[in-house]
Amino acid sequence: MATPNPAATHVSTALGLPEWMAYLEQVLATKGLAIMLWIIGGILASRFIRWIAARYERHVDRKFVHSDALVRTEDAKHRRALVDVVAWTLVAIVAVIVFLQVMSLMNITTSSLVGPTAVLGAALGFGAQRIVQDVLAGFFVVAERQYGYGDLVVLTVGSSAIAEGTVEDVTLRVTKLRTSDGEMITVPNGQVIKVNNLSREWARAVVDVPVSADADIVKVTDVLRQVGQDFFEEAAWHKLLLDAPEPQGVTGLELDSVTVRMVARTLPGKQFEVSRALRVQILQALARNGILMKAAATHVGEGSGSA
Repeated sequence: MATPNPAATHVSTALGLPEWMAYLEQVLATKGLAIMLWIIGGILASRFIRWIAARYERHVDRKFVHSDALVRTEDAKHRRALVDVVAWTLVAIVAVIVFLQVMSLMNITTSSLVGPTAVLGAALGFGAQRIVQDVLAGFFVVAERQYGYGDLVVLTVGSSAIAEGTVEDVTLRVTKLRTSDGEMITVPNGQVIKVNNLSREWARAVVDVPVSADADIVKVTDVLRQVGQDFFEEAAWHKLLLDAPEPQGVTGLELDSVTVRMVARTLPGKQFEVSRALRVQILQALARNGILMKAAATHVGEGSGSA
């Protein structure tokens, strides 16, 4: 650190303040404007980067809304997450550059920071391990395209906790999910043990139909197959389906009931909508054919897969 000019008159010296206050006063008097310009420039650059990222996100949203696409493409979801990560990385780089420039203007060399930096690094090594783990995990989430903006995911957090919802934001440190109840869940990336993506390339609607044990299973299967064909031919649902729903046979046996499973492949994220509509048509078709159901409601499970 440079020694202030002893001939100079400082307010801090006249007030009997420590010597380093006189040095700080001299620096601010001679280089204060440059320091202020660097800080203001850094703030403006950071806001500009975030503005560009937000503008791109709005452009992607408008493009999807005004297009004929029913779901976002995998590339679009990946680019949305990637832009956000790149924006925050650039902001961090700008902050480091401004910090180094301010230190240079104050005549504080980086070599003089070796000692404090070593102490700070040791402290961070013990106290910020979780942050480093989160950032590394977030990098691989984006790089490996595990999920992106708009995906419906089920995350296993820790040993057993489950977080389920639609991805609204992905950064290097956290993932934000919006649940069906409207709640926002923030999950540190480093704590995610398993990712179940329900909207990757295609999804699957599964409807379990319990019927009486004395029902004619062959007739039940024929009715369900016809329901699947009729459902697939309907214009409202044809665009959401990749193929016609098909019965998969008996999946459960009870003393007084038999469960027949119906499966349909759908566009990503549309399995819930399809399964609800398919249940209604199954109930109506079974009633028309005099087939009694054992339970008043069917059980629906949703899954996903890759094409």
